[in-house]
Amino acid sequence: MNRVARLTLFGVLFGVPFGSFAARAQEPGNVPETKAPAPTQAAPATPSEQKPVTHPDNDYWRKHDQQLMTDSGWLARFKEADVKLGPTAAGENRVVFMGDSVTEGWHLDESFPGKPYINRGISGQTTPQMLVRFRQDVIALQPKVVVILAGTNDIAGNTGPATLEEIEDNLASMADLAHANGIRVVLCSILPAVDYPWQPGLTPAPKIDTINTWLKAYAADHGYVYVDFHSAMKDEREGLPKSLSRDGVHPLPAGYAVMAPLVEAGIKKAQGPRD
Repeated sequence: MNRVARLTLFGVLFGVPFGSFAARAQEPGNVPETKAPAPTQAAPATPSEQKPVTHPDNDYWRKHDQQLMTDSGWLARFKEADVKLGPTAAGENRVVFMGDSVTEGWHLDESFPGKPYINRGISGQTTPQMLVRFRQDVIALQPKVVVILAGTNDIAGNTGPATLEEIEDNLASMADLAHANGIRVVLCSILPAVDYPWQPGLTPAPKIDTINTWLKAYAADHGYVYVDFHSAMKDEREGLPKSLSRDGVHPLPAGYAVMAPLVEAGIKKAQGPRD
């Protein structure tokens, strides 16, 4: 399916006009409208040309694959919690964090005490899975701001091969759906990584750099806020240093301590007056 057809389909599924668009397979951690930037070309042209993805044969991965067959986006994960949360109170500056295990492992109550910040990270998820649950887990919660931190699991092939353009399409769709529903958008860079312990040998660093460059440009072109975790956390290898991550993918508390003030500044900027 080409880019236009894919975005048109998302418009039909999620009720957004086409014009508004321009598992934990990570092993568990320490738990203004202008022309959009051109699609990146660093990835192979089609998923079939990429290296086949083979998961480790263990209980986690068997459950992961079963989850894909029964509830691919894992809508059931937060369904009851979303209902229980209810609508925003008057004057409440609710913020929803959408992401994977990096988000799920972030203790928002410790990093942002007293703030109405809602964690909707699911370990191992890829951007198409997040897009499936975006209306339920973000839009329906009526936040003032959404923080989107996603993409590294797509590069790892958690739900199959994906081109960089496909990853960008999904990130753009989430951001544009939020914008169309009056939610301010904070797009975060993918964290540095030189390898994935569960899927070694993919050389993710240059792909991460390419998507982060695109994210920064897309945010600037659409009036969204871009938060650059990558530059603040990378080492000389373009990965996460041992001081910030034990496995090179998931932040330690010291890593989240670097991330917290950066994303808080991004949230405040998003909540401010529009340019």
